[in-house]
Amino acid sequence: MFNDSTTPLSLLATRRSGKPRDLVAPGPDADQLDRILTIAARTPDHGKLAPWRFVVVPAGARAALGRVITDAYRIERPQAAAAEIAALEQFASQAPALVVVLSSPKTESHIPLWEQELSAGAACMNLLHAAHALGFAGGWLTGWAAFSDTVRDAFGAAPERIAGFIFLGTPAKQLEERPRPDMSKIVSTWHG
Repeated sequence: MFNDSTTPLSLLATRRSGKPRDLVAPGPDADQLDRILTIAARTPDHGKLAPWRFVVVPAGARAALGRVITDAYRIERPQAAAAEIAALEQFASQAPALVVVLSSPKTESHIPLWEQELSAGAACMNLLHAAHALGFAGGWLTGWAAFSDTVRDAFGAAPERIAGFIFLGTPAKQLEERPRPDMSKIVSTWHG
């Protein structure tokens, strides 16, 4: 499709999600992560509200985040199976770098909440594109933890919501292309 891997369109066309459990070192260093987040913030933002924010979870804090997640899960689901708990315990420890993106709407603004939430999603996508442009892969996860008020409260408070856990690193193996939508089924022309 694209032969020159350095063109912006080629970078967009070749970005792939990496499974966080398959992302290994090296991950972005502090300067690279700062650059990635700066680019992530260059997203459509009606009203210039910055209705999102980024929380970097360093390696030394990953186990504590794992405990927050598993403790919250045990409270909400006391009958949880050991396998569920084990999966949640390792959730925060995947990949070399973790950024939690929070949708942080400005409720006092006249800008609709939906537009602010879309901007948060666009910030996540910009983050993934910036990481790819620097040679890393990323995985954007949500799952139960993203919808837990208790987990969210570890980073902020309502009306904020976790837009995603963005894991960054180097793929342990070549990322495979996944099936993409049939464009004829998702693109149409409106004729009035």
